[in-house]
Amino acid sequence: MKQKLKPKRLYLIPVVTKTLDVLELLQIENQPMLLDTIHKKTKASKTTVYRILKTLVHRGYVTQTSDRHYRYAAQPRKLRFGFGSQSADMPFSQAVTASLREAATAVGVDLLVLDNQYSGQTAIENVETFLREHVDVVIEFQIDERAAPIIAHKIEMARIPFIAVEIPHPYSTFFGINNYQAGLDAGELLADYSTAKWGGKMEWMIGLDIEEAGQLVQSRITGAFEGVKARLPHLPAESFVRMDGRGLFQNSYKLILEFLKKHPNEKHIFIAAANDPSTLGAIAAARELGREKHVAVVGQDCLEEMLVELQRPGTPAVGSVSHEVNQYGHRLMELGLALQRGQTVAPYNYIEHRVVTADRARQMLATHPVYTPAAKKATAIVKKAKSKKAGAV
Repeated sequence: MKQKLKPKRLYLIPVVTKTLDVLELLQIENQPMLLDTIHKKTKASKTTVYRILKTLVHRGYVTQTSDRHYRYAAQPRKLRFGFGSQSADMPFSQAVTASLREAATAVGVDLLVLDNQYSGQTAIENVETFLREHVDVVIEFQIDERAAPIIAHKIEMARIPFIAVEIPHPYSTFFGINNYQAGLDAGELLADYSTAKWGGKMEWMIGLDIEEAGQLVQSRITGAFEGVKARLPHLPAESFVRMDGRGLFQNSYKLILEFLKKHPNEKHIFIAAANDPSTLGAIAAARELGREKHVAVVGQDCLEEMLVELQRPGTPAVGSVSHEVNQYGHRLMELGLALQRGQTVAPYNYIEHRVVTADRARQMLATHPVYTPAAKKATAIVKKAKSKKAGAV
């Protein structure tokens, strides 16, 4: 007589089984899902599914978006972030890209960098590439405010975490400086220079703007105007003029060259620029016409070339506001990882800025290894100016 075989006992833990059901569902669907949908498809109680999801989010297996969708996150590949750089030809953008590459390498994130070429249309096309490549986070640094809603809509539809650098975009987490405060500090620096050097006089205050960047970036110039007005309240409103330098050297050079030619007798002209390429363009125009003594200029970004310019004897450059670009990489990476994990972050994330004048620029050139070639260049410029002065005596 054959012996009956006893069925093997399965040592199953119900909550573990339900957890695996949830994980496998999210993995198969491979898209953001609401709690109700997961509850209905797994047929587990809603309370149990909720607790499972919260545990999985805490342990990093699942991410939760701001609109309460859940997505499988335990991927066999490395995380991949997409970064749309403003322009490979712009020094500040180059510095942001270098900082971000270094930070991505440090935390083991793959970084796909595409050049937006200072063009809204190119930025739109690059975002479409990011979506095709299935990046986990998009970090967007592009100049055209009009392209922002188009870019934001595409990223939002793909349910991908999104960080906007310097220029706000809908649905995004903002990262950059406090533009108005940075402008205010620049304006106060100009006003103090006028008080010390020109007896508080000013015939014109020119703001070299970037109109296409939108109101937030334009508030750098608004702040600069207010900084001057607060310390020199006697100045007439018609003395304040905004021009669109587009943040480009050549555009700003042409605008200031034309303005100075039309006003040959004015000797007290302030210029606040939205970035240092515009600042350097304005300085080049003043230098070409021999009007350095009639102009005082403050910029934004604190580029290496601006640090060198601040060392030139007789320069019209008064200072530049440093956006501390060396900190961008690790701060952006921290934000990106937090968003990818479904953590809640502040909608606006500001980086500290500081005003840099000639003395501080000299210290930066002398103490930072990255500025060594620039420091040698600045020293050579000063020596050349001194030798010319000695030869003229």
